[in-house]
Amino acid sequence: MLTRSYRMVALVAVGLSAACSTRPGPVSIADNTVVVQNQTSRDWRNVVVTVNDHFRGGAPTMAAGSRLAAPLSQFQTAFGQRFDAVRQGVFKIEVTATDSSGEPVKLELDFKKRGLAESLRQ
Repeated sequence: MLTRSYRMVALVAVGLSAACSTRPGPVSIADNTVVVQNQTSRDWRNVVVTVNDHFRGGAPTMAAGSRLAAPLSQFQTAFGQRFDAVRQGVFKIEVTATDSSGEPVKLELDFKKRGLAESLRQ
């Protein structure tokens, strides 16, 4: 018969393996790099990535199934101020584009809504 602590370890292990096996979302951040994946079957054009409502970057096109990775230091405001990961954290990433059929694309990763903002601060 399993003791209570062994059952808890087994449940945590099952939960971790299930969390690790899930497919990553189309927008993520790791090692001060924003990663956007076009997980659709259509190309995107006029891709704009906005970090924290003010810092922007992007690409003219993204092919279907492709990936865009950009360091946070490359994002800047309209006044030319660059994102400084040492001084501020990321609380929101928004991606807008237009797909090859003319339909708008909008992806959002809002850490405040998910309760993850504090866990991402380093």
